[in-house]
Amino acid sequence: MIDLKNLNLLMAHLAEEKGLSQEQVMEALETSLAAAYKKEYGKRGQHVLASLDIKTGDMIFLQSLLVVDESMIYSEEELEQLKDKPFDESHHREESGEENRKVRFSPDRHIMLKEAKALDKKVIPGQELQLPLETHTDFGRIAAQTAKQVILQKVREAEREMILKEYKGKEYQIVSGSVQRVEGRVIFIDLGKTLGILPREEQIPGEFYRPGQRLRFYVESVQDTPRGPTIRLSRAHPLFVSKLFELEVPEISGGALEIKSIVREPGSRTKVSVSSLNQEVDPIGAMVGQRGTRVSAVINELGGEKIDIIQWAEDVETYIANSLSPAKVLQVELHEQNRSVAIVSEDQLSLAIGREGQNVRLAARLTGWKVDIRTTGGKEVAMEEHEAPEERDNDGDGDNDKDNDNDRNNISVSSPT
Repeated sequence: MIDLKNLNLLMAHLAEEKGLSQEQVMEALETSLAAAYKKEYGKRGQHVLASLDIKTGDMIFLQSLLVVDESMIYSEEELEQLKDKPFDESHHREESGEENRKVRFSPDRHIMLKEAKALDKKVIPGQELQLPLETHTDFGRIAAQTAKQVILQKVREAEREMILKEYKGKEYQIVSGSVQRVEGRVIFIDLGKTLGILPREEQIPGEFYRPGQRLRFYVESVQDTPRGPTIRLSRAHPLFVSKLFELEVPEISGGALEIKSIVREPGSRTKVSVSSLNQEVDPIGAMVGQRGTRVSAVINELGGEKIDIIQWAEDVETYIANSLSPAKVLQVELHEQNRSVAIVSEDQLSLAIGREGQNVRLAARLTGWKVDIRTTGGKEVAMEEHEAPEERDNDGDGDNDKDNDNDRNNISVSSPT
């Protein structure tokens, strides 16, 4: 006789520990009982079902048979042709829409329509007919071991499905986690119920990770693999910065502000263009926050990465001028094939270009225009001279610090002139 009190306590404990529902645990338990019954008293080809009444402790065992007619089973001639093919033990039809798919008849898995009609007049070919089996409650050691393996497997499958469903809903969002271990160049992150993977290419260059360190991550993708859900995390993705601003700036989630575009060289510099959808809201002021508290929170999360906040403008010339912040642009000339020339004073040239061309390179990516720089004295620097270097300078400022006090604090802002 089943000890219902202890069984209920065990199920409740298992559900709480694994984060599963009582229904999922009950389904796993009934599947394990069916496996134990089949191991001890059933036949190899049988499909056994079990039902447990948790209130009374009564168990019912059933044999499920597929109802077939003559057109659904192979003839002797057809079986002769198929004798070299592997035998399919499953009595279920494939979920491929092949209603006329034939089966090899077995009395342990199938029942002819005429016999089935004698038991249930409403039954039709293709349905499952469940017949009661003799009830047994005593199982041997091997059957009990089989039941244990089945319930553990079912619980793992249910846990896996739950984790996959939960984190699929968090895809493209930010989650918090702590560094569990470092294996080579891959970082494993403890997310609570499961582990996430932070591959090398999604790490911020120059950032070090130590076990126990708690950080935020962008959920780049969630995939179901044979080894379980794989949650790929990122701290280098441009949208990571965008999502961090959404957390810090309520005007974005409230719909008053919109991030139009964002480009990034992780660990070095990010440019964000923002537009106000409410005339009463200053986009730059809202992003920076009082005394820079909002943007500083994002910069601290990124380990000191510089952030340029650009005011988006519908006018292309104004937008390109703003994108070269912190440099002061006097004029922008537009040419064919999305080529533009920004004119700056001599003392703003190095600031507009940035260290190793980073500032003008990011401005071009932000606006979608090729940007060349020309001074008022006529000196012109083509963008090709400042393509991204093979190795990113993680310690580079990207501009001349002494020309801009705001940039010393890793912040620069730009608004229409």
